[in-house]
Amino acid sequence: MAFNEFYESAAWGESEPETQDIVKDAIRKEQVLREIAAAQDDLKALLGRVHNVQTDVDKLTSENATLQVYIDNLTMQMAKRK
Repeated sequence: MAFNEFYESAAWGESEPETQDIVKDAIRKEQVLREIAAAQDDLKALLGRVHNVQTDVDKLTSENATLQVYIDNLTMQMAKRK
């Protein structure tokens, strides 16, 4: 019967028994919240950087297209001169 009790409690995802020290629990929860807030700030910074890089990529892609048109026009002009 002990095996069944262990299996059933594990199946239901019972967590470890909580500590009885309310202060330690509150400090631990506060630390976890600070870590979450820091991770969110890091993600916001990364998202901003990704946005900036995407803007740069779009600008460079547009410039490359313009240069390609210029090169094509020069190539056609050179071909006409021969």
